[in-house]
Order: sequence, then structure tokens, then C-alpha cells
Amino acid sequence: MSNTQQTPRRRAGARTALFLLPLAAAVAMTSVAACSSDNDARTGSTSQATTTGDPTHPASLTCQGAGIDDAARIRYRTETLIKAPLSTIWELQSDVERWPSWQQPVTSMKRLDQGPLRAGSQFRWTTPVPASPTTPATTLTITSSVQQMQQSNCIRWSGPAIGDGLRIDNGIHVWNFTEVDGGVLVRTEENWTGAQVEADVPTSTAFLGAGLEAWLNDLKATAEAHAREHI
Repeated sequence: MSNTQQTPRRRAGARTALFLLPLAAAVAMTSVAACSSDNDARTGSTSQATTTGDPTHPASLTCQGAGIDDAARIRYRTETLIKAPLSTIWELQSDVERWPSWQQPVTSMKRLDQGPLRAGSQFRWTTPVPASPTTPATTLTITSSVQQMQQSNCIRWSGPAIGDGLRIDNGIHVWNFTEVDGGVLVRTEENWTGAQVEADVPTSTAFLGAGLEAWLNDLKATAEAHAREHI
């Protein structure tokens, strides 16, 4: 069990989704769908929505040589600089049982194995999602399986998300953590596959992007608040 002190939950409604189906409000969804590749990763955040066949997107993030599904039509990558110790950031991200303490939309979390998170670990969690133009409001049950993990360096997990009237067959999510001048560069990339989400690739990509940007923002805010408390 982690000893990292957590900050209080952020106010309700701060964001509406997470790992496999980060559904967000229409305005946020639209704004994050655009690529902001001109930003400097050491001073802020950059993001990129990519689709299969785009020759301009950077090589996929990897963990121990494995990355996302390069053939996936729905994929998104983003990064930000977090001004906090790597140990704090890593603990927040890898102690999945405490996600509900800093990610308000995680309504339940259960480890399906015991001990420290590692390759082969599984966890099942739920998050409510609002209605979209093509799907009903529902609660997703997400079963995540850690495929690769290197302490304080990277983690890669995958799994389906299933709710009433809504399904993502599989999502693959990669995180990289790199110490740089001024903090830690946190990079993340994810893809979705499944007939339902692939029926509207631009909208699904925008939903995915909105959720990843929000997740990074929450991780940054929580880690930096913890760092300030220990100055």
C-alpha cells in the first residue's frame, strides 16, 4: 500500500471520463482535438491526435519495446512537464487503488491480484459517462491488464470497457516518465479499437484526447500540490 499523501478530491464535474472512454463536454472535446505541436514540452504540454497513415506523427511511445496498436484508427498522444519528484508522480500513477482519491470520476476500483503493481497485474474499475449524440449515458466497467512495466520509467496496460449500449473492444495505454530540467516530462499515448467507436473516428478521437488531457492535468495538479506540501 502506498504512503503518498493525497490531496482532496477535486470538485464534482471537473471531468467526466478516464482511461478507455474519456468522454468530455463538447467544448472541451472540440478544443483538445486540435494538435498543438508548436508547444515546448519542457515549458508546457503538447498534444497530437493521429490516425493511421499520418506520416507526420512521431514514433509511438513504448514500454519495454511495446507500444500502442499502430494500425488503430483512433489514437491520441500528449505530454506535460510536472514540477514534482519522479517518485511522487510514479506512486500516484502506479498505486491504482488510490486513484479515486485524486480522480473524482473513478467510482470504484478493485485490484484483481495482490502486491505491488507489476506486469501481469489486473484491476477493474468503473466510471460514469454522460450521453453523447450517438450513445446513452451509462457506467463503464473497465478491466485493465498491465502488459509491461519498468519501475519509475514506463507502464503499458490494455483492456476493454463495457457499459449498457457502449463498448470499446480494446484500448492500449502507454505512459513514459523522464526526468528533465525543472521536473518530469510525462508522456502518454492511447488507442481504441472496436466497431462502435470506429463508426465516428473524429468524435471518438476528440473524446479520447479530452480525457487524456484531463488525466494529465489532474496528475500534474496532485503531484505538484504534494511537492509544495513537502518543501
